[in-house]
Amino acid sequence: MELRYKFVLYGSIAFAVLFLVLYLVLKRKNKKYAGGEKIYGMALLKDNSYLKRKKIIYRVMSFLAFVALLTGIISAGFLIARPYEEETRKEDQYSRDIMLCLDVSTSVDYLNQKLIDELIEVVKSLKGERFGIVMFNTSPVLVSPLTDDYEFIIEQLENISTSLEVRLKYYQYGVIDDDFFYWDQFISGGTLVGNEDRGSSLVGDGLASTVYHFSDLDKDRTRIAILTTDNDVYGEEIFDLPDACQLCKDNKITVYGVGTKEMLPYDMTEMQTSVELTGGSFYLEEDAGSFDDIVRDIEKQSKNKIKGKTYTIETEYPTVPFIMLMISTFIMIAAIRVLKK
Repeated sequence: MELRYKFVLYGSIAFAVLFLVLYLVLKRKNKKYAGGEKIYGMALLKDNSYLKRKKIIYRVMSFLAFVALLTGIISAGFLIARPYEEETRKEDQYSRDIMLCLDVSTSVDYLNQKLIDELIEVVKSLKGERFGIVMFNTSPVLVSPLTDDYEFIIEQLENISTSLEVRLKYYQYGVIDDDFFYWDQFISGGTLVGNEDRGSSLVGDGLASTVYHFSDLDKDRTRIAILTTDNDVYGEEIFDLPDACQLCKDNKITVYGVGTKEMLPYDMTEMQTSVELTGGSFYLEEDAGSFDDIVRDIEKQSKNKIKGKTYTIETEYPTVPFIMLMISTFIMIAAIRVLKK
């Protein structure tokens, strides 16, 4: 423990010592016999039991008041000197980038909602890693670039989850919430640009666009893309899924693919072969514990530790000197009240 203003404590100690010396000098001077004859009657009074008791009380209270005064002076000095403790901490951080690539066509809504619930918990446990989100249907939309602002990422994931929930209520049960159009626009507005001409569920284009949202591709970082889709393409793609996965492999991006349980065998086989090309894994929505498996696989990926932020925390400890000051003040006041009786 250190003191912010040590000179204040030294000054209070010096003042207390000076006060003690003066008290002892004056007390010694008052005890000196000045001459003259002692009165015999007063000598008899000294043997009185009441007087003896009062004398003892006077001495004890005087001593307590004096000690309390010295303690109060030193405690006040200690309090003003502001005792504190300094602790240096270093955060562990990892050079890992994770991009979530969501096919937001309605056929993937249920899968997306379940996965996002798991990913929110993953984001809460990240330390220094960056996370980003891309949604696509006809056109890809960057919801969030790679960032370590986890509060923002969680907010966006929760917004997507709400949009999916509202949309599922409508398409499955015909229920239209008051804010249906707002949330439907949130998740599908920008992703349907050019839908009439190009079609929908352009999976390869969605994944390829995700590659270019990985910043610092020239640096040594672990890169992961999580792709959700049923791989049911309606339209003409610029990149098909195998080409997009090859692009990921060329840029050292590992792809984890999650498909819906309604996938056609051909679409499933193509998706599995493509993501495994990158060193990733393929999961089906209906697989038991598939979402937990994805989370575990992400955690197994190598984490390149980087130099984290170093910061200093200063914690002040005024409690003990303050309590001592209050106790000494209380004792001194109580002793003085007794002495006045």
